[in-house]
Amino acid sequence: MASAIFPDLAGQSVFITGGGKGIGAALTDGFLAQGANVAFCGRSDAGAFVAEMTAKHGRAPLFLQCDVTDVDGLQAAITQAGAAHGPLDVLVNNAADDLRMVSADVTPAQWDAMIAVNLRPYFFGCQAAHAQMKGRGGAIINYSSTSYMLGMGGMIPYTSSNAAITAMSKGLAREWGPEKIRVNAIAPGWVLTQKQLDKWATPAALEAFRDRQSLKDFMAPEDMVGPTLFLASNASKFVTGTCLIVDAGVVGMGT
Repeated sequence: MASAIFPDLAGQSVFITGGGKGIGAALTDGFLAQGANVAFCGRSDAGAFVAEMTAKHGRAPLFLQCDVTDVDGLQAAITQAGAAHGPLDVLVNNAADDLRMVSADVTPAQWDAMIAVNLRPYFFGCQAAHAQMKGRGGAIINYSSTSYMLGMGGMIPYTSSNAAITAMSKGLAREWGPEKIRVNAIAPGWVLTQKQLDKWATPAALEAFRDRQSLKDFMAPEDMVGPTLFLASNASKFVTGTCLIVDAGVVGMGT
């Protein structure tokens, strides 16, 4: 977990998509540790995780069950979070599905389904957050990925979505900057969530990827907390329209 304390995050109203699992769960934990009021959404029941966080931090995050592909449901959850904790100060769009698929076999229905998870809710989540932030300011952090920067194949709907997320973040940063709303993206490298370990992190794949990293330790979900808190806090008050790469030194080294 990040060791830095950002005093301005205490009492802030924070909403995280996919905040009960993987990177999202680490973010929920991290913002609670800063004293923020956290709401998060997810498809599956998160009662056990809420209980864990309540025992750890002495207060419960607000879990709002919804599927991010349901735009009306997502925006309603963001509205409900604002009603519970005050207008949003921070939105973190994190929920995603990095499903692998052979490009030659992708159907229009599969393409639309992947965009519906990995891109569309990011925009409409931003739109709902903007409605609460305008006139007040705020910070939006959209999770992208280095996968598109590396030209990875076998997951083109996902990588296309992440490239679009970075572009969208830049455009919204320009459009909403006069309202003191900062919009940034974070592009993680390979973060070893339980899903990655279960599905794709074979010993051979791990060793090959570590060879590409400048820093040879593998990244865990907790390693994404510090960069996210930084972009949410006043420590980054003049940082907007950027994509922060957190990948142990792969993309930046041209490998």
